[in-house]
Amino acid sequence: MSASAPANITRVCPTENIYLPRVAVLDRVLTEIPEVKTFYWRFENPVEQKAFKRFRPGQFAQVSLFGVGEFPTSLPASPTEDEVFFTVRQVGSCTSALHRLKPGDRFGVRGPYGNGFPMEEYYGKNLVFVAGGIGLIPLRSCIVYALQHRKKYGRIQIFHGSKTPRELMYLPNLREWEATDGVECYLTVDRPEGNWKGNVGVVGSLFTKPGVQVPVSDTVAFVCGPPVMFRYVIRDLLAMGMREQDIVSTLERYMKCGVGKCGHCCIGVAYVCVDGPVFTYEQIKALGEDI
Repeated sequence: MSASAPANITRVCPTENIYLPRVAVLDRVLTEIPEVKTFYWRFENPVEQKAFKRFRPGQFAQVSLFGVGEFPTSLPASPTEDEVFFTVRQVGSCTSALHRLKPGDRFGVRGPYGNGFPMEEYYGKNLVFVAGGIGLIPLRSCIVYALQHRKKYGRIQIFHGSKTPRELMYLPNLREWEATDGVECYLTVDRPEGNWKGNVGVVGSLFTKPGVQVPVSDTVAFVCGPPVMFRYVIRDLLAMGMREQDIVSTLERYMKCGVGKCGHCCIGVAYVCVDGPVFTYEQIKALGEDI
C-alpha cells in the first residue's frame, strides 16, 4: 500500500481508462538539437485522442516501444494546441528505439499522469520561466498555455540558456516569443559559436542584465534544468525576495509504473508520479530532496 502524501501535497489519482497503453501512430519527426527529436503523433482511435487532449501542462505520459520497453516523458505540447507530441533525448534502449521510428510506425501511449501545473491558480500573477538546456521541454506547455490565455496573466518573462547556440531548444518558438508583444524573452549560452551576438554566461546571469527586472510580488517562477543550474537559480530568486512556495519545478525520476505502485520514484513519503512531478520548492525541501 502506498504511503499517504504530505498534507501540503495534493495527490492526483489516475482513472482506470489511462492504465493501459493505447496504440499511437507517428506522423512526423523533427530534429531539435543533437540527440533530441520531437515526435508528432496521434492515437489510432480519434475518441482516445480527444480524451487525451484534456491533459494539464506539466503532466507526463508513458511511451511503450513494442518488444523493447517503456519510459516516461514530458508533454511539451499545450492542451490548447491542435497536435500532440513528445520531445525526447536519445539516452537508452527505449529512447533509441523511438528515435529509429519512421512516420507511420506504431507505439503505445498511456496517461496522462501526474498533477501538472495549476495554471488556473496563477491567474493574475506574473510568470517567470527559467529553463536550462532541455529543461525547456516540460515548461514549453506552460508557456504556450499562458500565451494563449495572455489576458489572464501579468508579466511573462522567459529565460533560457544552453551550452552553445546550436543547443537552444525550440528555436522557432524562442524567436516567436522574442517577437511577441508583452513577452520578455532572454537567451544566453555558455560558449558562443558562429555569429552569436547574444549574452554569454549561465542562465542566472540574465537576471542582472541592464534593463532586466524580475518581478517578485504576485509572481510564480517556473524553474527547470540541470541540478547545478537549479541550485544557483533558486539561490538567486530567493535573494531577490521570492518565496519558496512561489517557485515551482518538476522532478525527474524513473517512473516505471506511473501510478504509484512500483516505488521507483519514491522520495520520502511522496511518489513523483502521482504526487508530482510538479512541486513547489517549499515541498521539495520538506521531502528532503537534495537538488
